[in-house]
Amino acid sequence: MHELSVASAIVEACAGRAGGARVLRVTVEVGELAAVSPDALRFCFDTCAQGTAVAGAELDIVEIPGRATCDACGGSVALSSPYGVCACGGYLRIVRGRELRVREMEVV
Repeated sequence: MHELSVASAIVEACAGRAGGARVLRVTVEVGELAAVSPDALRFCFDTCAQGTAVAGAELDIVEIPGRATCDACGGSVALSSPYGVCACGGYLRIVRGRELRVREMEVV
């Protein structure tokens, strides 16, 4: 369950940037192809946040759909796994869906 280390890094980064202020909300972008379960991340986030400035903060997860372009025909293709081949037989280059970043946080 690597979501625990991801959640720990998010909490650590937010607590550090909050400068002692209480964090109310954290918004995170998670790509469909990032191999991170939003439910597991949410559970781990609450656990990691205990005893920090992030304790009790709401975690908003924005899921980014997977998208690729074909090197052969230039077509755009929706992806739900990191592997695939275009209908034309060309190789796909992932352009969206691997994101994993803190987009914003709200503090008081």
